[in-house]
Amino acid sequence: MEILKNAFAGTMESSDAYVEIMPGDGNIEIQLESVVKEQFGKEIEEAIKDVLEENEVKSANIRVVDRGALECVIRARVETAILRGKGNE
Repeated sequence: MEILKNAFAGTMESSDAYVEIMPGDGNIEIQLESVVKEQFGKEIEEAIKDVLEENEVKSANIRVVDRGALECVIRARVETAILRGKGNE
């Protein structure tokens, strides 16, 4: 699946995550900002990578600003951003 346009999902509210996805240059680049990065940064990045892989995204720049969201929320926000980025609202 190809990301065709910039897209976002989520909010900057507490217990949520804001996800921006942009077309990439042939690889996956993840930028993570999180209030719990020290404790859970690796797990959050793995969840992001899993969703990208499940949706067959091979090239994208993704920025995630986590405000303490549960993993299921992060996964949902990433998936929504992917769908919007490929042109599906």
